[in-house]
Amino acid sequence: MNVGTAHSEVNPNTRVMNSRGMWLSYILGIGLLHVILLSIPFASVPVVWTLTNLIHNLCMYLLLHTVKGTPFETPDQGKARLLTHWEQMDYGVQFTASRKFLTIIPIVLYILTSFYTKYDRVHFVVNTVSLLTVLIPKLPQLHGVRIFGINKY
Repeated sequence: MNVGTAHSEVNPNTRVMNSRGMWLSYILGIGLLHVILLSIPFASVPVVWTLTNLIHNLCMYLLLHTVKGTPFETPDQGKARLLTHWEQMDYGVQFTASRKFLTIIPIVLYILTSFYTKYDRVHFVVNTVSLLTVLIPKLPQLHGVRIFGINKY
């Protein structure tokens, strides 16, 4: 028995993206980041769009695909200890609504960024590499796989 916990989930990380208002908060957070970057006086619109995309994708990669375990005490006997947040989400079930949402948002942001940078070659390459960096770890074939032993422990 877990004394002192106020949630009914074995691992609250599994359902956090299904919480009420989470998707709207996520999109508003990206919009707020973009507005803050637009307020920088010497930054052009293409640079701001690329920075928005890069910062979003870097944060998404670090929080979803690098950080392991859970900040909660869970009665799962350490099963979540070796899993990233992406692998814990929705109990590992692939193609759920929240996983689709977190896969589509970087793609939409990439399309917007490419459009507003007018497909400039440098911005396009940087944004494409950034997009692939966050999309490849989301593939179902890479669930639980640690390439070159990175993030193994």
